[in-house]
Amino acid sequence: MKILVINAGSSSLKYQLLNMDDESVIAKGNCDRIGIGGHIKHTTFEGKTVDVDCDFPTHTEAFEKLVEVLTTGDAAVLKSMDEISAVGHRVVQGAEIFNKTTLVTDEVIQQIDDLSELAPVHNHPHALALRACKKVISESTPQVAVFDTAFHQTMPEKAFMYGLPYECYEKYHVRKYGFHGTSHRFVSQALADAMGKDIKDLKIVSCHLGNGSSITAVEGGKSIDTSMGFTPLDGLLMGTRCGAIDASAVTYVAKKLGYSPDEMSDYMNKKSGLLGVSGVSSDNRDLTAAAHEGNKRAILAGEMLRYEIKKHIGSYAAIMNGLDAVLFTGGIGENSYDLRSDVCRDMDYLGIKLDEKVNDGLCGKLAKISAPDSKVEVWVVPTNEELLIARDTKALVENK
Repeated sequence: MKILVINAGSSSLKYQLLNMDDESVIAKGNCDRIGIGGHIKHTTFEGKTVDVDCDFPTHTEAFEKLVEVLTTGDAAVLKSMDEISAVGHRVVQGAEIFNKTTLVTDEVIQQIDDLSELAPVHNHPHALALRACKKVISESTPQVAVFDTAFHQTMPEKAFMYGLPYECYEKYHVRKYGFHGTSHRFVSQALADAMGKDIKDLKIVSCHLGNGSSITAVEGGKSIDTSMGFTPLDGLLMGTRCGAIDASAVTYVAKKLGYSPDEMSDYMNKKSGLLGVSGVSSDNRDLTAAAHEGNKRAILAGEMLRYEIKKHIGSYAAIMNGLDAVLFTGGIGENSYDLRSDVCRDMDYLGIKLDEKVNDGLCGKLAKISAPDSKVEVWVVPTNEELLIARDTKALVENK
């Protein structure tokens, strides 16, 4: 069975074609600059590539080019799109409507689009891509939506509700939704498999750390709390997002700068975080280099991030009444061994003790990095959201 996985943004269309017989990647690529020109980079498992500028006025033209490179030319991997059994789509916001992987219909696409107010950067582009895909790919090929928020729908009310008047939840659906759910679900199960234990018996803190970061308490395989909230802005300091701050600071700064609500949202989402504090970069690698050169604001930004990760691990251990394992994933979590070391330092009270020799230099590989006598295991677990989307898609179409 071959499954095409789509991750659409407002101006991009990332894809992977997977052979589900052995879960290998046949080809992958990205159509970007949609609406502002167009470019596609396509790479096969054998290393053949297509890297050309194109004309992508909309997502439809991007899908048409995607089909073209998959089925024709030197880098073709299919004789026709009929070889694809299903298409799996990543969708960021499913709110309380979608708590599981769902077969795509016109009604489902409209519901996803209707949720755009809760995720304006993501959901409308997802809907555009879904409609474009239906135009280009045969209607006989089932399409499936996998929602980032679905994994967090197991959070109890006491965890997802805010202290605003209850009518804000009833009328405007204001609550914690959480994000990165596809990643947290994948890595927590992968960790349980690596530990040789049933995930139902484990209490895990999953740290997905990248340009966007979130931490999730996973108890018995279910999310019971997570750091991101109503939007992905909440929680940790991130690349360009400020994370959790006093709401009155938001109104105060908006007044001082004369910003509208939309301008203030842009300020907090795109000009804050590691970039805003350091004044150097939103990229952790640049920050690390600047910190090594003695840049005090870069050092401060790194210290703030480490402090918040440590704080969340401790608080989630408290709500789960214990902790079996901590995992690090995402671009920073998988590759920044100095950050992992700093976070796990002085956490003896939780039973966390790192094996510094194993951790040092470890990048992007599944590995246990805690010391043999550590009561809590610490792991690096590479994430693979596309594979989980493909697995979900396969399971749904085989059992529909």
